[in-house]
Amino acid sequence: MSDRARARKLADRVRVVVAETLEHRVKDPRLGFLTITDARVTGDLREATVFYTVYGDDAARAATAAALDSVKGMLRTEVGRQTGVRYTPSLAFVADAVPDNAQHLDELLREARERDAAVAASAASAAYAGDPDPYRLEPDDEAEPAG
Repeated sequence: MSDRARARKLADRVRVVVAETLEHRVKDPRLGFLTITDARVTGDLREATVFYTVYGDDAARAATAAALDSVKGMLRTEVGRQTGVRYTPSLAFVADAVPDNAQHLDELLREARERDAAVAASAASAAYAGDPDPYRLEPDDEAEPAG
């Protein structure tokens, strides 16, 4: 077992190697506008998960996933050559859900702002149901001497 720091360093290196290799050496037309967002390596340094995002629709995402699956062996060879570890980790590509989650949060925040604006508009035109201050004393009551 290796320590977490070594796994983290290897994951960072894997992310860089995969991104550079995809940019410079892979000429597959199915690859869309691809960004490698993160990589994680297991504690035994045997498996690496590479997270990516694709700009485009579902068809572009599916085509990019197929292209990544077809170049997985070449990418693993390049990772092994550039990292110099004893056992080259196997690569698994996972579409990153962060952009979808961020878009969902933006929609929820927009909806909350619209509801806040509606509440503020109704509060601006609202009036008290009774007197504005039910505990306010009349001027006649304040002038009476105690006692």
